[in-house]
Amino acid sequence: MLSAEGGKSLKKLAEQWVKFSLLPPIAATAIRGIARSMRYETRGHEAVDALYREGRNIIVAFWHAQQLMIPFGYRGTGAHVLISQHGDGEIIARIIARFGHEAVRGSSTRGGAGALRALIKLGRSGQDVAVTPDGPKGPRHVAKLGVIHLAKATGLPIVPLAFACSKKNSLRAGIATWSRTRFPKGYFSTEIRSGSRAKPMKPRLRRLAWSLRRSSIG
Repeated sequence: MLSAEGGKSLKKLAEQWVKFSLLPPIAATAIRGIARSMRYETRGHEAVDALYREGRNIIVAFWHAQQLMIPFGYRGTGAHVLISQHGDGEIIARIIARFGHEAVRGSSTRGGAGALRALIKLGRSGQDVAVTPDGPKGPRHVAKLGVIHLAKATGLPIVPLAFACSKKNSLRAGIATWSRTRFPKGYFSTEIRSGSRAKPMKPRLRRLAWSLRRSSIG
C-alpha cells in the first residue's frame, strides 16, 4: 500500500509525463491541423530568400502573441529560438523541436545574459536565431533592446515576421482582398525594408511590422 508521500510522488511523475511527453506531440499535431485549415501565403519574403541564396543567416523577430503560426512563415531550415526558463518553456521547447527548431533557454528575468551569449555564438557560427522582442511580460508589441544588441554583436539582419488572418467568409467593406472561401486566409509578412506594401495586412499588421523595423534600424 502506498504512503501519502509515495502517492504524491506518483501523481507528480504522471503530471510531468503528461506535460513533457504527451502534450508536445498533441500540440504540434493541433498546430499543423490549424495550418491545414487555412490558405496562407507570405508577403515580402523576396529579400529574405536573397539573403539565404547568398549564404547568410538572419535574426527572426516576431511578437510573443503570434508564435503559434510562425513555423509556417519561417523561410529557413531551422532556427535556435529563445525560450523562457519557466516550466512551461520546456513544453514549448519540445513542441518547436517537432518543427525542426532548437531552444536556447533564458529570458529578461532569468538566465538572460547566458542566453544572449549563446545566441551570439550561434549567430556568429552561421545559424539562424529567433527571438520575441517584446517578451512574455511585455509591454505588448514594444521591442526591447536585446534584439538590437544581438544584431550588433552578430552582424545579422533583423527580419520581422508577423502573421495576420482574415475572418471566415468575411465580406465586410475594407477587406475585399481577403479570402472569400470557406477557409480563413493567413498572411505572413517577412519584409526587411521599411514601408511594407502588403495590402491584405493593412493597417494593423503593417503598424506592428513597422514598429520592429524602426527598432532594427534605430
